[in-house]
Amino acid sequence: MSYAFHSKKNFMRIMVKIRIALSLLFVLTVAGCKAPPPAMTDDTIISSTVDGVKLTYRHAVQPPTSFTPVNEEYRALYDASVMNRPDFGGKLVSNLENGKPYTVLGSVENNWFAIAEQGQEQLIGYVPLRAVVKSDLYDKTVKADSRRKRVRAASKKTCVAAGDSKACQNSNSGTWIID
Repeated sequence: MSYAFHSKKNFMRIMVKIRIALSLLFVLTVAGCKAPPPAMTDDTIISSTVDGVKLTYRHAVQPPTSFTPVNEEYRALYDASVMNRPDFGGKLVSNLENGKPYTVLGSVENNWFAIAEQGQEQLIGYVPLRAVVKSDLYDKTVKADSRRKRVRAASKKTCVAAGDSKACQNSNSGTWIID
C-alpha cells in the first residue's frame, strides 16, 4: 500500500480531524431543524375566513358556517350565556353583563349573533338574537319592557261540594267559607 500511515502520530491527527468534521456535520444538521409548533390549547388564537370575512377567535370557539357582517355596537338585555357555537348545545364560554355594550361582528346560522368585546374584533362567542339590542334602542327597549303591565294569573277558586252545601277556600287568606 502506497498511502500507508507514516506514524501513529499521523494516524491520530487524521482521526481527530474526522471526529471534528463529523461533530460539525452533526451540529449543522441539528441546528437546521425547526422546533415543533406549540401545542394547541383552548386559548390559542386562530383565524379563518367565512363568506369572505376573516374572523379571529380562540381555539375553543368554533367558526360559523355562514356569516353576514354587522359590525355595530349592541347592549346586553340580560346576563345571557355566550356559547362556543351558535346553538344551545355548545359549551358555555362566558356570560354577557346586563346593559354592557358589545360589538356584534355579524349574524350567523340559527339566528345567533357572533359577538366581540366592545371596540374589539376578536370573536368571543355566540348569543341568541334576543340577548342583545342596538345600543341606540337600549333605553327605549328597557322602558317599554318595564311599562308592560304584568298580569297575574287569575286565582282559581277552590270549592268542594258535599251534599246540599258547598265550601270554598278564600284565595287571599286560605280560610274555608261554607255556603
